[in-house]
Amino acid sequence: MKVGFQGTLGSYSEEALYKFFGKKDIEAIGYPLSEDVCLALDKSEVAAIILPVENSIVGNVDINMDLLYKHSFYAIAEVYLPINHCLLANKGTKLEDIELVHSHPIALAQCHDFCVKHKIKAVPEFDTAGASKLLSLKDVNNEATIASKLCSEYYGLNIVSESIQKVSNNITRFLVMVLEKDIPEAIKLEKTSMAFSTNHKPGALLECLGIFADFGVNLTKLQSRPIPENPFMYVFYTDFLGSINDESIINCLKSLKEHTETIKILGSYPRGII
Repeated sequence: MKVGFQGTLGSYSEEALYKFFGKKDIEAIGYPLSEDVCLALDKSEVAAIILPVENSIVGNVDINMDLLYKHSFYAIAEVYLPINHCLLANKGTKLEDIELVHSHPIALAQCHDFCVKHKIKAVPEFDTAGASKLLSLKDVNNEATIASKLCSEYYGLNIVSESIQKVSNNITRFLVMVLEKDIPEAIKLEKTSMAFSTNHKPGALLECLGIFADFGVNLTKLQSRPIPENPFMYVFYTDFLGSINDESIINCLKSLKEHTETIKILGSYPRGII
């Protein structure tokens, strides 16, 4: 089974992929951009994709949520991956030798205190795994990367230090998506992701939130994003506990339609374990 993810081999997205699917009979295929990942699923080049949608420190991954809204995909699972940033370097490199560290800007920001403490200059790169791959091709002992343990295995780098991020409880949430025709029949439906846009009138969002409350629907996320095709109009992404097959949810969505321009169910799936 082919599963697509964004990034180079060794990225955190690949770790999340294996956490959900395992490694048996799975071919993980990395793509440079999230847009490429979605296009691969559209063309059925892969059977499923996995994309990060939010992080416990930096918040939502807006570009990926917008892509999932744009495409006709369906979420069948959420995966929570603890992020363990490691300082990786070529063999023989010691911590005191390192002058430069390369990584994705978010990883560098999360490890800023460590870099300052050890007087290491941060150098932004496209992604964590890509930076590690480039380092492995260089014969240097004064440079390092911040990346996953998986990168050390792929690129033959040593782990100089582990868990170097400032906040230890650093977790990224991923969604596993498939085409609607490939939705498994027997998945447990405990949580739902959806997007809606309100009628253009005062108090429209408040009315919608009131409907969720009236039907006892527990929202776990609410995020607004602009609609590029409609200036100053917004789509609201929300997650809530419950299945789209629950009677209370069905009635809630029926009532919600009276106060919205659009409603799109992004998926209904088992609750992930943090």
